[in-house]
Amino acid sequence: MKFSDIPGHDRVKRHLRQMVDDGRLPHALMLHGIPGIGKMALARALAQYIHCTARTPDGDSCGVCPSCRQHSSFNHIDTFYSFPVSKDGSKTVTSDDYMSEWHDFLSRGMFMDFSLWHSLLGKKASQPLIPRDEARALMRKVSTTAHASDRKIVIIWLPERMNESAANAMLKLIEEPFADTDFILVSDNPQEFLPTIRSRCQAVEIPRLADADIAGWLVGAHGLEPQDAASVAHMAEGCMTRALSLVAVDDNGGNRQFLDMFISLMRLAYQRDVARLRIWANDLTALGREPSINFYAFAQRMIRENFMYNFNEPQLVYMSRDEESFSSRFARFITVRNAPRLVEAMNDAMTDIAGNANGKIVNFDLAIRVILLLK
Repeated sequence: MKFSDIPGHDRVKRHLRQMVDDGRLPHALMLHGIPGIGKMALARALAQYIHCTARTPDGDSCGVCPSCRQHSSFNHIDTFYSFPVSKDGSKTVTSDDYMSEWHDFLSRGMFMDFSLWHSLLGKKASQPLIPRDEARALMRKVSTTAHASDRKIVIIWLPERMNESAANAMLKLIEEPFADTDFILVSDNPQEFLPTIRSRCQAVEIPRLADADIAGWLVGAHGLEPQDAASVAHMAEGCMTRALSLVAVDDNGGNRQFLDMFISLMRLAYQRDVARLRIWANDLTALGREPSINFYAFAQRMIRENFMYNFNEPQLVYMSRDEESFSSRFARFITVRNAPRLVEAMNDAMTDIAGNANGKIVNFDLAIRVILLLK
């Protein structure tokens, strides 16, 4: 993983490179921020940069030296990964027992999705944690001499998932580090792990990705049209895994189906076609609870975007081409009078469905409320 492979985060990349180049890299570094923004990718790029034997003039690892090739295959002998694992009955387990799954996980993309990792653990997937035995295994690894370079690097993904005994054991390891060992902790929520560990790490906050960086990645890596990519990036709110999940939903017809259902709801409500709205409510219920909730989240966004469309400020509107095609005719019906109440009605429906209310009743009630609000 090279720094140049990672979208965005130019300021953070410069900071990390400079610490290495100036010999100021702390023995324990913590990269933290919301999930899905490339923190682990930055940790991997930093480790590769440290070990690279032919760094480029523009401040990156070369990608071709033996160390870089070993990093690319997750097999650098002086780099150790630690991550949450699941118990296998009463058997003692550590990260070493899940290395094949871990390599599979990393090979699927640079943006870490904990739910995907959870699923890759399969039937053994009780709530994944970093156990005490993990700290003991790391102690054995870092106590040996570095083999291929002059630095050993330990990358710990989600240290907040250490249980208490593991955290205390890891604290000792970080408090009394070996001179040739660097720790890079990658955290989604540093407030959830031992304060004494946090205090011994130099923290670097990784910001959310800019919409332009997400959109550029979706266009270049996934072939989206620029307008569609911009819409997805806006919905993702700085999280690439969220953006990728939205793209996957769209590829599977999910967003297209939601758009069709939204259009039907609004047209039938405008026409006050109660009989067909009852059929619409039953069709939505048949999708299931989670898809129904997701539909209402989609519908809320469409209400907001249609309201903004009325201001004739294109830079404020984030819709796909199909969404905008409908909204160009429909947006005039969404006004300051009804937009907040429509969003509130949909939020009520989401809450009721999440609480296991009867979907047919909830959805039909929502449809009637839309009739009144479009009046």
